[in-house]
Amino acid sequence: MLAGLLATLIAAPLALVASAPAAPLTVGSDVSGAPFEYFPGKSKTPAGFDMDLLDAIAAKMGRQPSVTNHQFDDLLKAVQRGQYESAMSAISDNSAREKLVNFLDYFLAGGGLMVHQGNPLHVFTIAGLCGYGVTVESGTSYEADLKKQSDKCKALGLGAINVLSYKTDDDSFAAFAAGKAPVYVADYPVSVWRARTTGTSKGFEVVGKQFDVVPYGIAVAKPNTALLGELQRALLAVIADGTYDRLLKKWGLSQGAMRVAPINAGKLIEQK
Repeated sequence: MLAGLLATLIAAPLALVASAPAAPLTVGSDVSGAPFEYFPGKSKTPAGFDMDLLDAIAAKMGRQPSVTNHQFDDLLKAVQRGQYESAMSAISDNSAREKLVNFLDYFLAGGGLMVHQGNPLHVFTIAGLCGYGVTVESGTSYEADLKKQSDKCKALGLGAINVLSYKTDDDSFAAFAAGKAPVYVADYPVSVWRARTTGTSKGFEVVGKQFDVVPYGIAVAKPNTALLGELQRALLAVIADGTYDRLLKKWGLSQGAMRVAPINAGKLIEQK
């Protein structure tokens, strides 16, 4: 009788612990780059491929994602200081960023150039931007690419690139659309999305091929290897059950499919 009572008392708190809901998965994201993450219309709920994929990954982990809109150029630092467990915002995984955080890679893309219809400047690569103004989001790898190219322009005796950096990609595109500069640089899929949904009606188009192609990765703090492993297993499960491909098709992003889940692959791709 006593043994049975003790067993009941011990089991009760264990049952309560087992049934307690898992803590939300905290995620920082710069919600300003459709089709990956954006606020549709007047909604305050972020949508996009990244958000759908995040939901699917978190579900495999038995957790709910809690996404906070955060400035892009501070995302990795926010993960480092523990403000968020992770960051997901079409973040290019490269060797410089891998020194700050670990990345679970899930998509492959590069930068793209948007210009006025008919491409009056006849530019197709960033090497052809010497002497021109370009809008870009602050803290992105493309901002760094443009500044490096500007130095090359000056070394050749050509005009520097006037790099106009903005807090968000939405701000960068709005400045371009308002005539602040003749070229807008962003993720290639983002540029294509903007051209398809708003750009063509305003006389804009995407030109040239993608440049600086690397994986996008979910950022996780270096010490948090346990979470990195959980996310990787969940992503592989999402790929295996077909959800990943369905989401790519939904958002028109199948060309960037990366049906593996490598960690810190950006440095390896840079070396090729």
